Amino acid sequence: MSAIEIKNLTKQFILGQDTVKALDNVSLTVEKGDIFGIIGMSGAGKSTLVRSINFLERPTDGKVLIDGIDLGTLSEKELRKIRSGIGMIFQNFNLLEQKNVIDNVCFRIRLRGVKRKDARNKAKELLELVGLAEKEKAYPAQLSGGQKQRVAIARALATDPQILLCDEATSALDPQTTAGVLGLIKEINEKLGITVVVITHQMSVVTDICSHVAIIDSGRLVEQGFVDDIFRAPKSSAAKELLSGKQTVYTPAKTLKEARRIRIVFRENSAFEPVIANLILKFQAPVNILKADTKNVGGKAVGEMILGLPDDVRLQEDIIDELKKAGLSVTEAGDNE
Repeated sequence: MSAIEIKNLTKQFILGQDTVKALDNVSLTVEKGDIFGIIGMSGAGKSTLVRSINFLERPTDGKVLIDGIDLGTLSEKELRKIRSGIGMIFQNFNLLEQKNVIDNVCFRIRLRGVKRKDARNKAKELLELVGLAEKEKAYPAQLSGGQKQRVAIARALATDPQILLCDEATSALDPQTTAGVLGLIKEINEKLGITVVVITHQMSVVTDICSHVAIIDSGRLVEQGFVDDIFRAPKSSAAKELLSGKQTVYTPAKTLKEARRIRIVFRENSAFEPVIANLILKFQAPVNILKADTKNVGGKAVGEMILGLPDDVRLQEDIIDELKKAGLSVTEAGDNE
């Protein structure tokens, strides 16, 4: 049985005289124990989707099933019980500033009626798990952003959830701190077997820790599958845009007039071959490297390049055929890549 099933989910909001469709017929499945990424640009509907998973947002139409249970059929009391098995962490941490670290974690445990001593022992175990045992008496104002997020993760684990929802949990953190928090989430997934859903607008987050990904664009699910497959050969324009990474977009000099741009991804068996040099030698034609990068995809270093091809259409096809024969994934690249 799957941990989460979303079937034909639609969510509409009434704003004055207008009706806004935040989600439009979205269907996806998250298997137990998976780390599943949901990615899209700002306003795509990601946060509405994650809040629909635990029915903080009730869908206008469609179903959400948790371990086979249709949330739409439950009473408020039954919903609260289901939600206790779903932890959630946010971009802004949501810690209680007037309470120290251990009391922030204990607060969630005590809400379940656990005795104070037992709650503190449980909180200490969780702080040890997230690497903050020595900070139990510190207050949020004394912590770095990464430490605050670790406290938030410990608090989210206080109810022994089977599902952990991460809503832009690393967006406010610097790259080094983000890597540490993502590593912790992956460790928790492996140690505790918790199903993790990661909501983000950063493809690097998805490629670092997720095995599957769904891409949301304007409220619609436009692509989903294994992260590795979508990274190598994205089909939707939204996936291509997210993979291009606007922060690292290369703007070629105006003197370069490429007739066609392609994106290539190096597989393991082609990573050490001088592919571009071989192309130039074989076809005696220039191939411009417009962008080159290496990314972590599922724990493996994967190389990608954006190439500008010569004007000759027949030569373009010959070059693409040669790249595919060398074991590379080849897709079209947009002008902004």
